[in-house]
Parts: sequence; structure tokens; C-alpha cells
Amino acid sequence: MSASPSQPDSGAKAVPTCFRHPDRETYVRCNRCERPICPDCMRDAPVGHQCVQCVSEGRKSVRRPRTVFGGRVAQRPYVTWVLLGIIVFGFLGQSVVPDLTLQFQMWGVGVVNGQWYRLLTAAFLHSGVMHLLFNGFALWVVGRQLEEWLGHARYLALWVLSALGGSVLSLLVTPFQPSVGASGAIFGLFAAVFVVGRRLRTDTRYIMGLLVVNLLITFVVPQISWTAHVGGLLTGFALTAVYAYLPRGGGHGADPVAQRTRTLVHAAATAGVAVLLVAAAVGAAAYLLAGG
Repeated sequence: MSASPSQPDSGAKAVPTCFRHPDRETYVRCNRCERPICPDCMRDAPVGHQCVQCVSEGRKSVRRPRTVFGGRVAQRPYVTWVLLGIIVFGFLGQSVVPDLTLQFQMWGVGVVNGQWYRLLTAAFLHSGVMHLLFNGFALWVVGRQLEEWLGHARYLALWVLSALGGSVLSLLVTPFQPSVGASGAIFGLFAAVFVVGRRLRTDTRYIMGLLVVNLLITFVVPQISWTAHVGGLLTGFALTAVYAYLPRGGGHGADPVAQRTRTLVHAAATAGVAVLLVAAAVGAAAYLLAGG
């Protein structure tokens, strides 16, 4: 009698394979979806393991932490680093291209003739090494703290609009005086530190002293654009006052509705300040073109 070939036991269970890698056998399952996962797809969980898809979905449902002023928590001062890099790059460019300063400095006559970019590009140029070092050091010391307090977006808006505010006041008051430097933005940051310090009830005497000393230097030392400093200072005060005090609530630990309300208020205020500055610049240019 010939023997028949052996048949697999129909009741034996097949070895499970990873749902993402079918060629890999595994007996480990995701604690969340219970699908089999191989070592490459495992992620540590409080108990056992989860698959990469469940971990990704879980992260989407977790609310990212916010600062007391409503901004997303800044783990690294990326905006400060980028601004410093652009400033240094701009100064190196001035050393290589002699006409760069003339082409991009703040100069009311150029703005009136349609060179609107001068209102911002001047903030990335400097008149010498000491000028660069002073503004760069101030940005490094003050900027990192503010970026941590406000978050990347609000901090960047503050810096840009303070620089723009300084240029706009220069266009309004001293349109024929050329100027360069990030001082308008730096003074805006000084104002912001003071406002935020008052809001957090910290000791603001050091920043108040710093402001007084720098304002004295502004008006005593010749060849300094006081309009850029004052314009940046006023813009920084106004914008940070909104970030720090309006609306009440909505900071760290606030419910989503309050947080969204705060974000909308801050976005509207930022846009409003930008529109006012642009309108003032356009009005000043029109007045000068009319022979004013």
C-alpha cells in the first residue's frame, strides 16, 4: 500500500506577520489597534508598544503647549538665529559690494520714487563693525528671551513691524536723511521686554535703565537716526501691549475657544499695525511727491 503525502494540519494557526512588513513574522501587537508589528514598527508606550501609525494619530490629538501670551512654545530661538544670520550676511555683502548700502539703505527720496523695499532692507545693513556688534549683541541677549515668551510668530511680527515703524517715522520726519541699522527693531524689542516684564510682574528696572541710556545716546551722539529708534520703540510698545494684555485669559492651559479668540485678536492687531504703518508711508510719499 502506498502512503499518501502528509497534509498540513488544518487546525494549526499561521504565524502572524507585521501589518506593514508582511514578510516579517512577529507575535507582538500594538496596544492600541492590536495589529501585529515588527521591531522596526514598534514605538515604546507607557505600557507595551504602539505602531507608528497609532503614535502619529495620537500626536495629532495632543494640544501643543502654549506660552502665557498664547504663542506656541519655542524650543529653540530659530527666528533670532535667522535674523542674526541675515544681518551678518548683509554686513558681509556691504564689504564686498560697495554700492549695496546706497541701493538698500533707508532713504526717503528712494522710497518716494518707488523703492519701498528700503523700509525693511535698511534694518539688515550697518554702518560699521561696532554698529553691527551692538545691535547683534542686543538681539542675541533680548531676542532669545522674547522668542521664548511670545513664540516664533509673534516675535517675528514684533521685530519686522518695529523695524518698519522706525523707517516710517524716518520717512515722515527726516525723509532726506539716509540711515541703516536694526536699531528700530532692537528698540522695539526693548519696549517689548519692558511690557512683558510688567505683565509678568518681574523686575523691569534693568530694562528701564537700558532704555534711558540708549535714548540719551540717541539724542546726544550725532549721526544717529533718532526717528528710527523712537519709531521702533513706539511700535514695539503698542504691539506688545496687545500681545500681553488682550484679551484676558487664553494663555497657557486655556481652553481651545479662548485660545482661538486670543490668536484672532493678536492676528488682527498685527495686521492692523501693519496697515497703519503702510498707510502712513504711502501718505508721506504722496505728500512729498506733491512738493510738501
